[in-house]
Amino acid sequence: MTGETHRARAREEEHGPLVPLALDTVRRLLALDAGHGARAALPVVREALRRFPELSADPAGPPGHDSDELAALAELCEVIGWILFDAGRYRAAHHANLRALALAERCGDRATARLVLLNHSMLQTQLDRPRAALASVARVAGPRALPALVDSLVLVRRAHAAALLGGGARAARLIRRARSRFLDGASPADPPWAWWIDRTELLGHHGWVLARLGEFGAAVPLLHEAATAPGPSYRHLFTAELLAALAGAGAWREAEDLIADLAPRAAAIGSARTTETLGRAAAHLLGRADAPPNARAAAAFLRESLPARPAPDRRARS
Repeated sequence: MTGETHRARAREEEHGPLVPLALDTVRRLLALDAGHGARAALPVVREALRRFPELSADPAGPPGHDSDELAALAELCEVIGWILFDAGRYRAAHHANLRALALAERCGDRATARLVLLNHSMLQTQLDRPRAALASVARVAGPRALPALVDSLVLVRRAHAAALLGGGARAARLIRRARSRFLDGASPADPPWAWWIDRTELLGHHGWVLARLGEFGAAVPLLHEAATAPGPSYRHLFTAELLAALAGAGAWREAEDLIADLAPRAAAIGSARTTETLGRAAAHLLGRADAPPNARAAAAFLRESLPARPAPDRRARS
């Protein structure tokens, strides 16, 4: 019996079977993330890493589990990678993604492997590595055509990367295709994880891509609709991108009104990506010589209202 197998059996005797424990942890993490944001889920992430040492092992190492256990560990590791990413722990998210991908590939879980690659592409875009992001998303394709929801997310990831690379027309075409592909509707071939890909998600990303291209007038209504729709906590990011677009458009009064709504609850925002974007938008407003004093005062108030946190770890390498 290997050391890992021995530890797995000892854990099962103490806590119960691995698969239900791992999937229960997945449900806890997703509920915390949706309700309160990634930072609120970090204690459960730390608990999971202690309970499941396989999640921190060398991705090339032999896990010593059956396929159902590997699939459950892969799913849990994928969710942990997402939480770490949205909490601004980019280096740790990078390692979690590699481990999740290795686990998913070891048990032939193509659906989870695809989600990990799409998440990793998003991480690489966040770190201003659009070519690496495109390389990751290219690995999602297979011998058969992708189902509609997965394909729409592939196109979203490609659009963001293209925008960073300066391909304005290409990025605009890709994000329009993403929305069109979404309208084809879900099918039995779409994986269970695709449940969160909905109209609001596509609207928000469309507006965000347009804002990356400097098309603020077109971006604002899309981001406003996405930001004001009911949804999980992580979609506060669309509100932050809306503020950045309003600042870019010089829509001072609208920016002031949004800050008045945001600032009182800014300290409770659990997404580091969101607070980073809000911080950049506030700095942009403060630096705009043409912004009226009230807008700059609102930006200063927002910056003071944001939660204090260490600088994001941007050292991840691909």
